[in-house]
Amino acid sequence: MKIPVWLPLLLGLLSAVGPISTDMYLPAFPAIEATLGGRAGAAQITLAAWFVGLAIGQITQGTLSDRYGRRLPLIVGTATYSLATIGCALAPDLLTLSAMRFISALGGSASMVLTRAIVRDLADGHAAARLMSQLMLVMGAAPILAPTLGGFVMAAAGWQAIFWICAVYGALCCAGVAILLPETLPETRRIKLGLGGLVARYVTILRDRSFITHALLGGFAMFGMFAFLAGSPPVFIEHFLLSPARYGALFGLSAAGFIAASQISPRLLPRFGADRIIRIAVRVFLTATIVLSVVAFSGFGGWIAVAIPIALAMASQGFTMPNATVGALSRQAGQAGSASALMGTLQFGLAAGSGVIVGLIGDGTARPMALLMLTGALGAVICDIYRPRRGR
Repeated sequence: MKIPVWLPLLLGLLSAVGPISTDMYLPAFPAIEATLGGRAGAAQITLAAWFVGLAIGQITQGTLSDRYGRRLPLIVGTATYSLATIGCALAPDLLTLSAMRFISALGGSASMVLTRAIVRDLADGHAAARLMSQLMLVMGAAPILAPTLGGFVMAAAGWQAIFWICAVYGALCCAGVAILLPETLPETRRIKLGLGGLVARYVTILRDRSFITHALLGGFAMFGMFAFLAGSPPVFIEHFLLSPARYGALFGLSAAGFIAASQISPRLLPRFGADRIIRIAVRVFLTATIVLSVVAFSGFGGWIAVAIPIALAMASQGFTMPNATVGALSRQAGQAGSASALMGTLQFGLAAGSGVIVGLIGDGTARPMALLMLTGALGAVICDIYRPRRGR
């Protein structure tokens, strides 16, 4: 089908459910702990619950979408997300907030996994990479604006207002899907499998070396990225004493580097190819995290010296993530929903682990965050070494 000019915008808005829900409330961590009780860093468990919900939800959403199409799971998922996010706004304690975050992630995962599947339904190769980059442009505004907006909203109306805004956003996404989104998976391509068939399908996907290396490469990149997401609020707000609004602006600059790189990447594809771009990007990621670790352990340069290598590491992800996604799904045209779901589960499972670990070992300094980001970079480089090149 011909791709409507507005479709990347709608898919980008759907994809942004994840970044908005993750990033907008990061500046509110200290306020949430003060209101609902808990030691410093306790609010990070709500972020880990969100990641676990995304990991579980994506594998479910992919199976449902391959059987029932893309529209119906998206409508149900975005509606569930909105209702559970209202529960977050009304939560009386951290346990309830964590539970509501988990449920909202189960629903919100549809907006993340199914947009990738829709891209694969419509395009492949460089065309898919260009469409994925268009999504990145739209969804990239979310991590740039969300932390700053979250800081201002929290100051003006309290942290609960952040979740009310997210609930309204989810409702608007649900309406957009119901009114505008065409079905991209026709009846003839839908697959109805029993449990045994589903397991066999996932095993087949996992045996594809191109899929598993690209998916895990993106997963380790996300491991490092979410170590920054979960670890940076206490580091910059409590250790370096930046205001929530200033932290949000700093976070936005890092996100701006990510989105700028994601838009430069498709322009470089015809000349350099995806393989070379990924190879260089993951090594830049590794170099940046080595510098970050040295700075974190030496204490040299204050918060600025910490922020600069983080910004470079995040920019490298803008080259890595779109191309790794396309590489993982390029051989999965007949089972794009299941492959996208499995990829999301692997990646957000790693992200959830990163969020939990940084909360457990956090000591108020940048050291745990830096070490976890370095671990993610090392994992990404190893996956790149074993990754088959597209010509194979």
